[in-house]
Amino acid sequence: MARTIAVFLILLAPSPSFAQAQATTALTRLLDAEVARMPARAAVYVKHMTTGEEAAVQADEAFNSFSVIKLPLMAMAYDLVERKQLDLSARHVLTAADFRGGSGIFRRHDAGLNPTWRDIIVEMIITSDNTATDLVLAKVGGLAALNDWLTARGYPQTRMVMTLFDFFRKPYELRDPKYRTLTPQELLRLQSGATALVETRDERIAREKDPSNWLGSMTARETGRMLESLVKGTLVSKARSDEMLQIMAGQQAGARRMPHFLPQGYSVAHKTGDGPPVIANDVGVVYARSGPIVMAFFTADNRGLWQDVEDAIGRATRIAVEYFDGRLVNGR
Repeated sequence: MARTIAVFLILLAPSPSFAQAQATTALTRLLDAEVARMPARAAVYVKHMTTGEEAAVQADEAFNSFSVIKLPLMAMAYDLVERKQLDLSARHVLTAADFRGGSGIFRRHDAGLNPTWRDIIVEMIITSDNTATDLVLAKVGGLAALNDWLTARGYPQTRMVMTLFDFFRKPYELRDPKYRTLTPQELLRLQSGATALVETRDERIAREKDPSNWLGSMTARETGRMLESLVKGTLVSKARSDEMLQIMAGQQAGARRMPHFLPQGYSVAHKTGDGPPVIANDVGVVYARSGPIVMAFFTADNRGLWQDVEDAIGRATRIAVEYFDGRLVNGR
């Protein structure tokens, strides 16, 4: 009789997978509530690397990556390094035609600067340098080569749509087809001058509706899987993966996003993507007390303050970390 009761109780007890599904649902509800408060459309993916627990909100929906696409570009470059097809210590002499507008520091220097490819990749990530990005993209073989590499490694929804040069030229071209023949130097002068094109928020949101206008297309879940592969060292070697994460830890933008509401002692290796005032993305790894936590945030169609979207990413990050670590101390 006692044995019968024991077996009955075992059958009634929730399995580990069932308990994990319940816990995941609880975290998803917390994140879903935070996302609902954003003045923008958003997607979130979170996975704890020690427990395997994950949560997702709109995680399979495609978003404009903006500069987050530089993360898979770095990964492909490091794969070529491992296969002896790229030498990080080799140098490239920057020319005037290399310079791109937007974020980064290379265009602030004179032509003739002679950085190593390691220097160029570092700037592509930590200052999100657009000059560096088009240089690395050309070095790995261009858009088709990058997208084929992503497909071969199991990331079919992650795509770079155009170069930074074409991405910055596109708004001018949409205004007037004559701009289709702009050279890099001419475009940079336009972007930097008094007649630089300034789109309204509504114009920007309308243009974002067409994915052919995006810099890249990514989903939160696939991005999370790529980050997971870096933590585990399965996309490229563990040593190269750790090197990439160390570069990401030097990120100079996005302090108001994933790291914003975390107390001292928590570090974040991340990559941002900025399309103000309508897009603020951030993806990376939070090194929590309970273990590394992979996170990916993508947004679009922001109708409120851009800072409010950044803060919402920071709050959602803290919610996820507190879920796994317990209530944080010395935080804001």
